[in-house]
Amino acid sequence: MHKYASPAAHGTIIAELSRRLCPLPLTIAGMLLAVLFYFCLGPCLAAEPLRLELLGLEGDLRANVEAALAFPSGLVRDDQVDRRWMTRFVQQVPKQVAEAMQPFGYFRPVIDTRLAETDGSYLITVTVEAGEPVRVTKLRVEVTGPGAARGALTRLAENFPLHIDAPLDQSAYEKAKQELQSQALDLGYLDAEFSVHEIRIDVAALSAEIDLELASGPRYYFGEVRFRGAENYPDAFLRRFLTFHPGDIFSYASLGQTQLQFLDADRFSEIRLLPDRQNVVDARVPIDVVLTPSPSRRLQPGIGYGTDTGARMSLLYRDLNIFNRGHELELKANLAQDAQTAGGAYILPDPQSLDSYTALRLTFEREDVDTFLSSKITGEVERAWDLKKGRKFSIYLQIFQEDFTVGDEDNSLRMVLPGARFSHRHYRSLIRPKNGYSYTLEVRGGHQYLGSDTGLLQMLASGKILLALPGRFSLLARVDSGWTLQNEPLDEVPASLRFFAGGDQSVRGYAYQSLGPKDSDGDVVGGKYLLVGSLELERALGSKWGLAAFYDTGNAFDEPNQIKLAQGAGLGLRYYTPVGPVRLDVARQIGEDDPSYRIHLSIGYNW
Repeated sequence: MHKYASPAAHGTIIAELSRRLCPLPLTIAGMLLAVLFYFCLGPCLAAEPLRLELLGLEGDLRANVEAALAFPSGLVRDDQVDRRWMTRFVQQVPKQVAEAMQPFGYFRPVIDTRLAETDGSYLITVTVEAGEPVRVTKLRVEVTGPGAARGALTRLAENFPLHIDAPLDQSAYEKAKQELQSQALDLGYLDAEFSVHEIRIDVAALSAEIDLELASGPRYYFGEVRFRGAENYPDAFLRRFLTFHPGDIFSYASLGQTQLQFLDADRFSEIRLLPDRQNVVDARVPIDVVLTPSPSRRLQPGIGYGTDTGARMSLLYRDLNIFNRGHELELKANLAQDAQTAGGAYILPDPQSLDSYTALRLTFEREDVDTFLSSKITGEVERAWDLKKGRKFSIYLQIFQEDFTVGDEDNSLRMVLPGARFSHRHYRSLIRPKNGYSYTLEVRGGHQYLGSDTGLLQMLASGKILLALPGRFSLLARVDSGWTLQNEPLDEVPASLRFFAGGDQSVRGYAYQSLGPKDSDGDVVGGKYLLVGSLELERALGSKWGLAAFYDTGNAFDEPNQIKLAQGAGLGLRYYTPVGPVRLDVARQIGEDDPSYRIHLSIGYNW
């Protein structure tokens, strides 16, 4: 039998050792160490005043019995056991164990309870022999009424988890009952209830008979939809958020999806969908949609920093209900050290599809980086379609005038640029996804016949894939590519349509857009083609932090046979926040005669 020294004794031992091993001036330190040991470690080393040990059971059965034998809160107070209460508790153990085993079909357990005391600490040992369980000897699970013709309900009844000769598991029985009734509700049988639900148990014979009958009642459908509380929005606009139509089979799941779509719109502070069961006509249930609109006009300032752009600030103004039609107006200004943008967009929602729209945009952009200086004013019209499941397709027409300086050459060009874009994104979470992918395909071009100063055709493709690996690791692969077909000299291509590489989202280790073909003076002037790839391995450190190792390669070039890939590799730190991840990377150039290090900092989603 082990004997434990008291916490005070441990403190005395430490103080004595300190006195013997240290010079006299350090005796006080030994005393302080004893006090620290007493208050911090003493409680951990002291024996628990009351423990319970359960033998003979495993799995869910054991967990249920352990829950039934939890000590009452007043049984132990200030490390002192109430002996009278403990005696009553021990006397009740066999009853508590037996009752906790019955839902799993065990009605004849043999239970032995022993109480032992050791140095003022008590141990209750409960040994259980479960014995033979009650088994199902008769089973009837049926659906009656109109729902009996529905395959989904009859399949659930036929595949009831309890079967003949199976141990009686009442938790599985209740779960299957609930699933059967929930399925009936989802199929529109709102009055579905169990007309018969019996379990007849013969403990002596160790047998159980299950008799279960679900009366489906009539099937209900969605009736008219009535909107209340959002008079400033037209009904046609609000109906876009509905995931059902009058005449569809009634489903609480559809009501939940509709509520989520209203919430995602960020236009309403409160959304309630209320079935009006009191006014059902011809099995059609009217739905009241009660909305509390949020303020439609919003002003959102922002500040930030990125290695590519330097310090930046932004201001966004939005009006989400122009002319009380549900149209949206956006005015935005971004001011950064190396780039400035100001513009507006007028967005007309599609009358049928929730995430489809037509947008009219006017934007002014100015960018001053080491490789070029560009000033650009753009007008654009875009028609976008939501293809569901994260897929979107859009066509657009851009008309822009760009004044730019690349190397020693100044130019001013007008472009009329029609294009089309397809994107697909699939991530379960944006804050810190574990798996997923995204890609974008785009084609655009201009010609003198359309009013452009130069003719060209471009194709762009980019993609990312994120894979979860064992050991809290994840692997992110990224690729960006571009291709230009044009007969004019490169100086007849606007700077914004040329390809450059380097920067936070390109080849780390190199400055923003510092990679590409050079002119005779050694200035980077951009290229016709782009190819960039990246691999990043990240190890999660808790729920918000991560450590990454990465390798980037790529460049811009004029001819496929002239490609020279730049390379960079390094380590990074990640911190994930609701407003976007913070990425801090230290990268080193590879393959350069005089390689250098570069720090990259970026904030925001990269999916």
